[in-house]
Amino acid sequence: MEMTLHPHRPLCCRTAPGERIRPALGSFNQSFPCCKMSTGVRSVHCIVASSDYSRRRPKKGLGPRTRGNGPKGFSPRPQVGTSTQKKDQNGSEENEQSATSSSVRTSTGILDEAEEHSHGVEDGMDKNMFMENKSETFDNNEDNGQRAEVEYDGDGINSTEKHLAVGCNDEGIEKEKVSNSDGVVTELKNHIIDEPDIEETLLRKEYMDAQEHKRMLEDLAKTNLSSGNIVFVYPQLVRPDQNIEVFLNRSLSSLVNENDVFIMGAFNGWRWKSFTERLQRTNLEGDWWSCLLYIPKEAYEIDFVFFNGGNVYENNDSKDFSVPVEGGMDAPAFEDFMLEEKRKELERLAAEQAERERQAEEERQKEAEKAAIDSDRAQAKLDVEKKRESLQKAMQLAKISEENVWRIEPSAFKSGDRVCLFYNRSFRPLSQATEIWIHGGHNNWIEGLSIVERLLRSDEKDGDWWYAQVSIPDRALVVDWVFADGPPQKAKVYDNNNRLDFHAIVPKSISEELFWVEEEHRIFRKLQEERKLKQEASRRKAEKTACMKAETKERTRKMFLLSQKHIVYTEPLIVQAGTEVTVFYNPSNTVLGGKTEVWFRCSFNRWTHRYGPLPPQKMLPSDVGSYLKVKVKVPLDAYMMDFVFSEKEDGGLFDNKYGMDYHIPVYGGVMKEPPMHIVHIAVEMAPIAKVGGLGDVVTSLSRAVQDLGHTVNIILPKYDCMNLSNVKDFHYTRSFFWSGTEIKVWFGRVEGLSVYFLEPQDGKFSVGCIYGRNDAERFGFFCHAALEYLLQTGSHPDILHCHDWSSAPVAWLFKEHYKQYGLSSAFEWSSPFIILSLEHISLEKQWRILTWPPLYFISFPLSNTSSIVSHTYSKEVSGNPLISPHLHKFHGILNGIDPDIWDPYNDNFIPVNYTSENVVEGKKAAKITLQQKLGLSQSDQPLVGIITRLTVQKGIHLIKHAIWRTIERHGQVVLLGSAPDPRIQNEFVNLSNQLHSSHGDCVRLCLTYDEPLSHLIYAGSDFILVPSLFEPCGLTQLIAMRYGAIPVVRRTGGLYDTVFDVDNDKDRAQIQGLEPNGFSFEGADSSGVDYALNRAISAWYDGREWFYSLCKRVMEQDWSWNRPAMDYIELYYAAKK
Repeated sequence: MEMTLHPHRPLCCRTAPGERIRPALGSFNQSFPCCKMSTGVRSVHCIVASSDYSRRRPKKGLGPRTRGNGPKGFSPRPQVGTSTQKKDQNGSEENEQSATSSSVRTSTGILDEAEEHSHGVEDGMDKNMFMENKSETFDNNEDNGQRAEVEYDGDGINSTEKHLAVGCNDEGIEKEKVSNSDGVVTELKNHIIDEPDIEETLLRKEYMDAQEHKRMLEDLAKTNLSSGNIVFVYPQLVRPDQNIEVFLNRSLSSLVNENDVFIMGAFNGWRWKSFTERLQRTNLEGDWWSCLLYIPKEAYEIDFVFFNGGNVYENNDSKDFSVPVEGGMDAPAFEDFMLEEKRKELERLAAEQAERERQAEEERQKEAEKAAIDSDRAQAKLDVEKKRESLQKAMQLAKISEENVWRIEPSAFKSGDRVCLFYNRSFRPLSQATEIWIHGGHNNWIEGLSIVERLLRSDEKDGDWWYAQVSIPDRALVVDWVFADGPPQKAKVYDNNNRLDFHAIVPKSISEELFWVEEEHRIFRKLQEERKLKQEASRRKAEKTACMKAETKERTRKMFLLSQKHIVYTEPLIVQAGTEVTVFYNPSNTVLGGKTEVWFRCSFNRWTHRYGPLPPQKMLPSDVGSYLKVKVKVPLDAYMMDFVFSEKEDGGLFDNKYGMDYHIPVYGGVMKEPPMHIVHIAVEMAPIAKVGGLGDVVTSLSRAVQDLGHTVNIILPKYDCMNLSNVKDFHYTRSFFWSGTEIKVWFGRVEGLSVYFLEPQDGKFSVGCIYGRNDAERFGFFCHAALEYLLQTGSHPDILHCHDWSSAPVAWLFKEHYKQYGLSSAFEWSSPFIILSLEHISLEKQWRILTWPPLYFISFPLSNTSSIVSHTYSKEVSGNPLISPHLHKFHGILNGIDPDIWDPYNDNFIPVNYTSENVVEGKKAAKITLQQKLGLSQSDQPLVGIITRLTVQKGIHLIKHAIWRTIERHGQVVLLGSAPDPRIQNEFVNLSNQLHSSHGDCVRLCLTYDEPLSHLIYAGSDFILVPSLFEPCGLTQLIAMRYGAIPVVRRTGGLYDTVFDVDNDKDRAQIQGLEPNGFSFEGADSSGVDYALNRAISAWYDGREWFYSLCKRVMEQDWSWNRPAMDYIELYYAAKK
């Protein structure tokens, strides 16, 4: 928002009859003299230049003239004149051409002239003190309209001469002139005055002020000249929102031999309002040049250099010139001002971007509408062709009547007529029917069934005739019908003319060509209406989906902030930039519990803010229990608030959240958090290469982190069994060699993510599967190749995120092989970051089969930080010898579910889409559909769903017991899953046969994998049972809550971290910012299952309204990747720290 700053131009001298010209100071803040007009009563002094002055060399003023309107106080005076002046303008122009011109002079030049006739002024300015000049005469009629004019050259810097011609009324006036030292003849005419003392006093004061200003400039020039100073300014104390004069001693500068001198500068460290102005030579002693500058109100410093308009500079020995500005903003205030300006600019840019997007969306919609209309027209034409071909066949069969079978009276009829149709049932299929009905339509049944009438027996004797009155449909060319023994839906016997139907031509119908033209338009309009209805429904659904996602994210954000409220929180909870917040801290729940003092240490933007760490503040007691408080002003450019606590002002014991520090996001600031570059190295990715949950984690976590504004890439092996139909823009990019093998690199986008596929040309990943073919060698090669690719492409990610045992070797390989070969620049702040997705405690068995060193064990200590998929499970495995020495960098972060895949509002596998608002109706419809599909009784009973792999880890003995217990409680059970162990699979096959024969109306075991059926079970079940013996995270209970099914779980691992018992976990849920959401049990025996299952089923029977409210509550909890993504971002920054 910089702009060129122009100085004010010197004021010109202009006058008119009845006016006085006098020196004035007001326009120069009482510092710079000028010629000023003042309307007098009867007296004015007029100054006229002599005729020979135009041949003299004009004096150089102290300030340049500027182009256009100058800043405040420097604009030219408006023209002063009367109606008489305008009337005589033509005559004035002739006098103006003959008038003499004078140089426009700044304050010093005017003072030179004024000094030379000062003795006359000091003698009282009597009219007799001047010599009478009889050679100069003025004619009132000819000169009355002349005025002063100012001309400027093209660049607005150099000024031309000013021509001044002043006419005065000569009635009662004596004409006198005085010559100054430059030869300028000044003629003063004095009117008879009524108030001479007032006029003379004012003129004397202004003259004396001008004299004082001139002497002051001369003194300053002499002082600075004798001191050898190259620059000075006047006034010497510079204040904002005023004009100053800058003086340069050219003879002491590098511009000593230059004819042109310019000043170029800006304010506040060259950050605000740049300017460039030409300097003019002054009459001061020495080679002083000057110009005028306006100081804006935001300035606290002027920064400038001088130059010749080309490449010769005077820049104070490369240090530039700087003059402080007093009494205005200071540097911090200016920073806040600049941030506010930036905020306004960002708002403007955002509004412009939104408008561009709106216009682009309008254009896209117009193009889409045009394409849709063309498609509808084409479809209408195609439908007409098909119907026309079909109708032609019907018309070939159509008749006026058929002898002894049917006839229509009258025989000549048209659309809309009421006719009588006769039918002889003798020897026909309906000869024995007690009732006869006609089921009819028109134009080969073009609009389906449109005629339904019961026939009556006729009195005719010749045959068994029946008749009915029917209306001929509009636009009918042919009438089509059959006869039946009853109305539609109840008829059993038909006479359909041997499957050809009956057809009668409408004799007085419209022309066939006109009919098909109208039919095409009708079909086109119908297609348009149907399409618009679908588009509107789709639009409303998309808007509601987006709204629900936004609301869910907002709730999750608040939950994230409230999750540590037992230790620290802020008021207001959502911190806004530019506001003051209060931080509350409860030391009793931390390592600082019991300390006599607690000090607060804070900064912003991940400790990188320009203010640096703020001075420590001693926290004060608050009105909230044992909490202490402190107030903090959040700057406008903050996007994150960072703080720790200590026991002393100078340090001592710290609470820094176990090395991760406390961070609270700041909203509404002018700066956004710089994005990190994260590279995931993995061997699975959903949906293109998925075996288990790892593929879902890689895709969903990457999308969630990318949605937070970070750059995410994924490196993946290119398997020959990969499903490339879900890869967009798939193409070959380059090749590189490692270990004597050519490796081709392919690029594509999967679920909006950038994925790089590595394909070794020796066929390592062309074995038809992901796992099971010498995995140690293949995945070890892949880890090496991934690092080699990053090295050879010069990639510099901030974080390497390695997943599970298959890519864990990256940490060891990086430390041992690539750090010294140049890749370390990619990890200036952090080494690779490993995620351990431990699925069962005896994971080490996977490494005993490796033919190379167990890099999993080696890599874990070498990573900066590691995570596992739940906090409780991290505690459960902390005794493992691999983990226990490194607990300080071992973190538990829950997995999430994909809210787009598991979404009951947009799920195509359930009969009725629903949200928390209509969860009861949606789940009832899904339960009925599930019961129908599986052959269960459609009764109002609690339904328990079980979706699992049938392994010992999943608690199969507890599953069997729960099935029988549910049957005893008059509930229904649906199980979906299979066992990798054939023995377990056979056990459940036998159990299934037993249950289906004895309790087939309430139990169904589906011992396979069926994705659509799993969606229906989640939606139709009242409860989902997850009785795992151990569970690192678990997704089943999370999906269940997404569909409004209440989880019944064993308290272990991720199940304990996500399910809060409605009777026992209210306080624990509150700490996490949640409400209780299920039923849980402790033990691993039948009594534990009974404890939870009995309470759940009883709640369904005894408190249906409460149960429905619980279903609504769990649906509104967010178990997507929104929260885990924020946790991982914090972990990434902790790794960098």
